[in-house]
Amino acid sequence: MIPEPLQAVGRSAWEALPTLLAAAPITLGYALAAMLFGLPLALLVALARLSRARPLRWVSGVYVSFMRGTPLLVQIFMLYYGLPAFGISVSPLVGGVLALTLNAAAYLSETMRASILSVPRGQREAALSLGLTPRQTLRLIVLPQAARVALPSLGNTLIGLVKDTSLVSVITVVELLRSAQLVIARTFEPFGPYLAAALIYWAISSALAWVQRRLEVRLSRPG
Repeated sequence: MIPEPLQAVGRSAWEALPTLLAAAPITLGYALAAMLFGLPLALLVALARLSRARPLRWVSGVYVSFMRGTPLLVQIFMLYYGLPAFGISVSPLVGGVLALTLNAAAYLSETMRASILSVPRGQREAALSLGLTPRQTLRLIVLPQAARVALPSLGNTLIGLVKDTSLVSVITVVELLRSAQLVIARTFEPFGPYLAAALIYWAISSALAWVQRRLEVRLSRPG
């Protein structure tokens, strides 16, 4: 016999499930958008940190240090509530994606920098001696190998972004966590909706981890 409190939790979780499932694509969309916009920015930052130009190294280093050294929640508040003080107003959608993108790019840039450095220097020198330009060497020789090395960390970052999207609920974005809160405000039963939201986060993260493992296996095959 299932205790009555557990039955109540199960009922509230089940009743909240349709609403939460409808919000799950929004959560996934925020994570994918931050990853999509964050990767090019991260590559630029990584190249700036590897540049011989000291100002580029300094500016990119400060950016990475600041974004990694401050809470994402504070960054969201600064962009959404702070930018209007400078005459720049952003919607919750733009503010959320922008904060997630800037934060993710800082972490991704360090992954990319380490991956680029992992490519043997001799390969770059050989490519240059064969007549390739530095840009061609980077695009054709270095980045394909660096991408293979970086894949596990990139996958982990995406999974982390899925969970970090819960923070954009503070600027009224109705994603997965915010949807659970709205259900709770209506039913006054917190545990079930939060449990259902946690299970959906878990399911999305597990699916992304499975895709990541499949890609790693495919890329590890010779030829």
